[in-house]
Amino acid sequence: MRRVILQEFVSLDGLAAGPKNSVEFVPNATKGDRSFSDEQVKLMESVDTILLGSVTYRMFSEYWQHVKHGDEKRFADTLNATRKIVFSSTLTRAPWGDWEDAAVVKGSAVKEVATLRQQSGKDLVLWGSISVAQALITGGLIDEFRLVICPVVLGEGRPLFRDDVDSYELRLRDAKTFDKGAVLLTYLS
Repeated sequence: MRRVILQEFVSLDGLAAGPKNSVEFVPNATKGDRSFSDEQVKLMESVDTILLGSVTYRMFSEYWQHVKHGDEKRFADTLNATRKIVFSSTLTRAPWGDWEDAAVVKGSAVKEVATLRQQSGKDLVLWGSISVAQALITGGLIDEFRLVICPVVLGEGRPLFRDDVDSYELRLRDAKTFDKGAVLLTYLS
């Protein structure tokens, strides 16, 4: 069975997005950090499908397809070439520059991911996409939580875990610190 990996960037106060859904704190904590970049490339070697919500799809497609040089190029090349699925009730297609379009799924992310888990292949990774992440958490479909704790307090915004989420314990698999102060906590469910 394939595993579903959620990698989410969160502030010290547990927020996955700041005021007005801003995620500017993410590049501030990770851009130019070679140790973080190496870890992301390693993650990409373990997956063959990227799961995204429509907002994260737009951010990723607008940024990553244009990375042609520098420290992020290795990661961008792999990300751009990897199969992508976008969960959206409004998109009819999800182009990705010179690469294959992402598939658009209008139905339930929980049902689609449950089916994908049963197929053969490498693991699946979900980045950002707070609403999709919350649905998959509630549906019990996240096998590994990769929480990148960014050294910032946002004060207000959107939490990763909703107030109504059922309580469950996670097992710490690993903890890594990066050069610019972010920390990756990897938990198994």
